[in-house]
Amino acid sequence: MSIFADLKTSLEEAVEIKKENMEPSRVTSYAIEDVKAIREDILNVSRSEFAKAMSVSVETVKSWENKRRNPSGLAAKVLHTIKDNPEFYKALEAH
Repeated sequence: MSIFADLKTSLEEAVEIKKENMEPSRVTSYAIEDVKAIREDILNVSRSEFAKAMSVSVETVKSWENKRRNPSGLAAKVLHTIKDNPEFYKALEAH
């Protein structure tokens, strides 16, 4: 199946899920990571460096670290990936 066909199928399923005509075929969730531990203990970078690499504000990083907000979606996935593979962070810094 082509990428276009896969994308079209996914979008059609999303519409049906939104209309409540079907259930999602899978749901991916990630544990809420200890952002401060990842930033300080694993990466040893400043909040501003980390925020820039994650494409978020320093205030967002602070709120994650202080547990006022939880990273979600792509941020949660990226944090999970960094925790398991700190070298992944270098790819973020390059962008």
